[in-house]
Amino acid sequence: MDYIFSERISSLKPSAIREILKATSDPSVIPFAAGNPDSEAFPIDEVREISQKIFADKPILALQYGITEGYAPLREKIREILKADKNIGTENDDIIITSGATQIMDLMTKVFCNFGDTVVCETPSFIGSLNCFRSYGCKLKGVPVEADGMNTDALEETLKTTDKVKFIYTIPNFQNPSGATMSLQKRKKLYELAVKYGVMILEDDPYGDTRVTGEALPSIKSMDTEGIVCYAGSFSKVLAPGIRIGYVCAPKEVISKMTVGKQAADTHSTMFSQILVYDWLCTTDLPSHLEKIRAIYRRKLNLMCNLTEEKLGGFVEFVRPEGGLFVWCKLPENVKMLEFVGKCVENKLALVPGTAFAVNPGDAEDCFRMNFSTPSDEQIVKGMDILEKVKESFIG
Repeated sequence: MDYIFSERISSLKPSAIREILKATSDPSVIPFAAGNPDSEAFPIDEVREISQKIFADKPILALQYGITEGYAPLREKIREILKADKNIGTENDDIIITSGATQIMDLMTKVFCNFGDTVVCETPSFIGSLNCFRSYGCKLKGVPVEADGMNTDALEETLKTTDKVKFIYTIPNFQNPSGATMSLQKRKKLYELAVKYGVMILEDDPYGDTRVTGEALPSIKSMDTEGIVCYAGSFSKVLAPGIRIGYVCAPKEVISKMTVGKQAADTHSTMFSQILVYDWLCTTDLPSHLEKIRAIYRRKLNLMCNLTEEKLGGFVEFVRPEGGLFVWCKLPENVKMLEFVGKCVENKLALVPGTAFAVNPGDAEDCFRMNFSTPSDEQIVKGMDILEKVKESFIG
């Protein structure tokens, strides 16, 4: 049979990251292309104990349907933590629990965008979000990411000259893939521009709690007096990604529409996972747990960045991130990125081509992304040796 697929899906390409990850199924391939949290950071014993207690004390609650907005105690606990730790949330905001943070991108687009509307994104940006926006027939307008975040002059020009912009998508902390952190000045400017031009902001913050150096900056949502910012959070990086629990803090009217949209997708996020996250938040020493995670990533980030300086210094350009999971490298003009990445794969090292994160044609053609959270310390050292060897083949 000749299958005729919808226009929404026909134009989408497979995620370059997921395709590259197929190569990493070979255990001999060093996985710099991944983005998984380090399993050393998973609180396995605590999760096992909590799981056993759930099925001993409240098995029916864990196995039965729940309400779409999410498990009420978990929503309230998240509300408390956001307010206390990040000054996020007002009496006009509400929270909905989602099946991972990626569902937030889907709900935001479903709620605000019609076919042909525009989403303004950082470029480069997270391919999962970009593909979600594209799947709804949205036009994407890319604004360059600089060392201190989105170029706000270019953002204003884009907002001034582009029709039907529905929202701005930004990852202000340790941006994926660039690793850049948006400065406080730019956060304030981005918010001012969104108010001026009457567009929403989707602030995606999956990595904010992984900061390993420097001072934490206020979220854009904490500045929101006009009800235009939707804040996306996740437990994938601080607890475990397989649990698939994310959340949105947004104006009540927006949450109401997201609830309807979620009902058409999965009815509600898994009750067992929601109860597990709630019980974990109530019983764990969260600051100590976060510091344990940060210690792991501080060690691995510094190892990768120090070796990048040692072995690739003068060959690639990169900015040492203050957190997150990724290091973004720019190659010399005379080196073809795809050829460079291909030679690395031939030598059993998987990288992600920069073009996988491009919003506009031609973006990031001289860049690649490395991940330090998935490979072991030994693999990081071996991988950097391979990069040095490949580098030498290009410089002769």
